[in-house]
Amino acid sequence: MKKNILIVFLIFLGINLASAQEWLTDFEQTKKEAIEKDKRIILVFAGSDWCAPCIKLERQILDTREFLEYAKKHYVLIKADFPRKKKNQLSKTLQNQNKELAEIYNKSGGFPLVVVLDKNGKKLGEVGYKKVTPNSYLEILSKMTK
Repeated sequence: MKKNILIVFLIFLGINLASAQEWLTDFEQTKKEAIEKDKRIILVFAGSDWCAPCIKLERQILDTREFLEYAKKHYVLIKADFPRKKKNQLSKTLQNQNKELAEIYNKSGGFPLVVVLDKNGKKLGEVGYKKVTPNSYLEILSKMTK
């Protein structure tokens, strides 16, 4: 009986994860999708393999069900990652795109940085890592759009 419950739970979990918002990496594709769906953009600057606050933001906020469910309805998500370890390096095209995005939207070079954009790429606000609940973080992001 316990085995059957576990199997049903894992299937349900898989369905939920499959329907979760996907993080994009191509900015032009992100803008196109935002325009088509009339949504704002969340652009996250992260150092996925070296930045401790980036990893905390990912685990405590960005990967949570609350965040992903809300984001799926209201935002198109994109990550601009800047890994340092050789095994995690991105393609040259993606590295160049992320550098260009940083020159425009992250001039201070802070990590992590979460930038809210309108569907055309105009910056509405930004925030770094905060030790708050996912719902509180979503409130911070929502206030940038009002």
